[in-house]
Amino acid sequence: MNAPTFLSQLIPPHASTEPGRHLLDLAREVAAIAAEHAEQVDRDAAFPQAALAALREHRLLGAMVPVEFGGDGASLDIVAAISRLLGAACASTGMVFAMHQIQVACLIEHGVGSPWHEGLLERVAAEQLLLASATSEDALGGALRSSSCAVRLQGDHYQLSKVAPTISYGEQADVILATARRHADAPQSDQVLICVLRQDRLLQALDQWNPLGMRGTCSNGFRIEARGDQEQILPVPFGEIADATMTPVSHILWAALWIGIAGDAVQRAKAYFQGQVRARPDIMPVSAARLAEAVATVQMMEARLDMALTHRRRRAGAQSVAALFALAAEMNGLKTSVSTLALEAVRAALLICGMAGYKCDTPFSLGRHLRDLWSGPLMINNDRILGNTASLLLAERSI
Repeated sequence: MNAPTFLSQLIPPHASTEPGRHLLDLAREVAAIAAEHAEQVDRDAAFPQAALAALREHRLLGAMVPVEFGGDGASLDIVAAISRLLGAACASTGMVFAMHQIQVACLIEHGVGSPWHEGLLERVAAEQLLLASATSEDALGGALRSSSCAVRLQGDHYQLSKVAPTISYGEQADVILATARRHADAPQSDQVLICVLRQDRLLQALDQWNPLGMRGTCSNGFRIEARGDQEQILPVPFGEIADATMTPVSHILWAALWIGIAGDAVQRAKAYFQGQVRARPDIMPVSAARLAEAVATVQMMEARLDMALTHRRRRAGAQSVAALFALAAEMNGLKTSVSTLALEAVRAALLICGMAGYKCDTPFSLGRHLRDLWSGPLMINNDRILGNTASLLLAERSI
């Protein structure tokens, strides 16, 4: 049985402009398709092909691309709202969309001015190319800011050999943005970001993807062998890209996705609660207080996300060390808090729905929500992020 997705309360007030409404209307259509296939995607650990086809049909993969390059020029607020809508319908679809847009944001903020990368942005909008990321390495795990592999430059061309334990939807991606050391003698932290086109790469899958949740992201490990033009390397050091764009945009869009998943779970709990009240209007269910707390938890996550979006807009282009440290600490806090609170909201929803939520074949089933959300604290492990945040706070005090 396909469980309905409750999407009526998932549109934030800042998405009220005409372009935003248009994109969100299109996103609702995609979400309906994603929800229809969500159980099959989860059961089979299958990439959400139908949802991706709908995203391409509605040209949402190019939503954030600036208008001058053929896109809609959507703000991060709008893209976050779309991620939330899609996450409520199918977490894997929402994650694929969010991770694609993270890479698009990196191209926009650090590739404009480079003719090759501007051309790639035009292709993303025109051809609806799907972008993925390869920043992890077998020897280094999830250490984003370190690489053991190095780019080899030969004339106007590059060569890359990289073993990545995780590349989400690597086989389906048209372009993979991969990190590597600048050259063989560079330290591990001296990294570049390379746009590896489909025709430039050979991918060898290293394992089978059979995880607890987010099963449709198809995040296998891969060995990448690539060769292309040197101009495909972004002109900005990866450390700058990570600090200014990749990390904060990742945490914002992931948080939006998690709020969508949790929000849908709480909507299911609310519907279950209302059914109890209709059945016995003379008795207030014992779960009333728990429902109120679950709704408040979602509202608290929404407020935290809105604050992060506002602060990033205000600090756009900030160059001072103090401002960068403050933004990094805030975005780290967004990621760790929302990934934790979303699980708490679904836990409360499960207790409200009881066995109707525990079973996998009812309109109130919540097992997929819970499994998908457990990826949140593990994606760039919260313990690692909290340690980094503590270091940032110590350094900030001395500035």
